[in-house]
Amino acid sequence: MNLILLNNFCKRKGSIDICMPSALGLFISGFFLVVGVSVGAGYYFGKQQADIAEQQSYADVEQVLVADREALLEEKAQLQAHLDALSIRIGSLQAQMLRIDALGDRLVDVAQLDSDEFDFSQEPAIGGIASPESSSLEIQDLISDVNNFNQLIDDRTEKLDLLEELIATGKLYEEITPSGRPVIKGWLSSRFGKRIDPKTGKKNFHRGYDYAGKTGADVVAVASGLIIRSEYQKGFGNMIEIKHPDGYSTLYAHNKENLVSVGDMVKKGDKIALLGSTGRSTGPHVHFEVRRNGKYINPSKYVKR
Repeated sequence: MNLILLNNFCKRKGSIDICMPSALGLFISGFFLVVGVSVGAGYYFGKQQADIAEQQSYADVEQVLVADREALLEEKAQLQAHLDALSIRIGSLQAQMLRIDALGDRLVDVAQLDSDEFDFSQEPAIGGIASPESSSLEIQDLISDVNNFNQLIDDRTEKLDLLEELIATGKLYEEITPSGRPVIKGWLSSRFGKRIDPKTGKKNFHRGYDYAGKTGADVVAVASGLIIRSEYQKGFGNMIEIKHPDGYSTLYAHNKENLVSVGDMVKKGDKIALLGSTGRSTGPHVHFEVRRNGKYINPSKYVKR
């Protein structure tokens, strides 16, 4: 039936047969073909663009990752440089702390302090309750603290050096300045000043202190110095003279025996003679004189030191 109806629409014109349904079919087929091709081409083009966009996106992400990696490497290098600098500072601080510890031990010994109380090998006792507001230090804060600590150590080291020098100077002054008695065992039998001479009964000036004791007892130097005389002298008997710095000299006379020679160096407290009664003497004793720049000085204040 359909074929009959279609044939009824066919007309003949000249030698060409035109069939309307066939032309319409061809047109529809061509339209769908064009649409299909367009759709396919669009899909292909769209997919290609999407692939390109995806590849570009991947490239952008990769570029960002590379940049981030380079930034991280640079930060790591900077951090390592800070750590290296910090390690060098800490090594320097450790060396300075060892020096301060050694200096502290010397000061404790020289100043005769309590070594248990001033023990530089032990960490100082500290304590307290932790604050809830505490936080970790940043690397820059840590470097700043180390630098400040380094300056404090330098300052304290200078002060300790000065203190050591002052203590040493004080000790040296004590060593070279006459002080104390010239005998370990004995008693004061005559003072400095005018007195009645035990030999003549007349008044004269006694230029030192006499310390009586047992024959052969130790006579000691009251200060460090150089022996400039060790001889027998009329009136003094066996006598010794010691030259000290700052113009001081001390004399020890009537000795039973001199134990030092000219040119000897003696320290404060060294035994230099044996107590005796040689020369112009009424019994075993040591005549002790203190002079400064050749002038006789009352030994009283030096003996009391």
